[in-house]
Amino acid sequence: MFGCLVAGRLVQASPQQVAEDKFVFDLPDYENINHVVVFMLGTIPFPDGMGGSVYFCYPDQNGMAVWQLLGFVTNEKPSAIFKISGLKSGKGSQHPFGAMNLPQTPTVAQIGISVELLENLAQQTPVASAAVSSVDSFTEFTQKMLDNFYNFASSFAVTQAQMTPNPSEAFIPANVVLKWYENFQRRLTQNPLFWKT
Repeated sequence: MFGCLVAGRLVQASPQQVAEDKFVFDLPDYENINHVVVFMLGTIPFPDGMGGSVYFCYPDQNGMAVWQLLGFVTNEKPSAIFKISGLKSGKGSQHPFGAMNLPQTPTVAQIGISVELLENLAQQTPVASAAVSSVDSFTEFTQKMLDNFYNFASSFAVTQAQMTPNPSEAFIPANVVLKWYENFQRRLTQNPLFWKT
């Protein structure tokens, strides 16, 4: 039902079921992980009115499990990216995995998914630093893409004197590309989600 992905590693698609409604993925060498993606495989949906709370668990200095709520996945939001790199020194939060004795080793953390009512998910407060801002990453990606496109297109610029007639090619003036680039940057700065309207 669930999958877990860490960049540079194989996808985990077989969580360990520790209770009827609770699943965990092991994250070996977790101190070298910045982000983790939790997603539904698309094979089995949540039952109506249900979703999954996603938790990060790591061993503290005494080897005790520290659980922190990252967020959730639902049938309407089947995947989420969470930043876990800054969570290793924070405080734990209330969690549904309390009575379970999950093995803790110093280099292995866990992602826990607890199937719960959607109304309960709406009342939970995830650790603020776990959320990956889609606007910031989108804006950053868009800026990099714009720069890359402009630099790439500009590298082919030729003067009119250098142009050789070729009926199968169309030429776009470099100032048109620059005007589009500047216009897109301005609109992105004003409203990073302008492209949705």
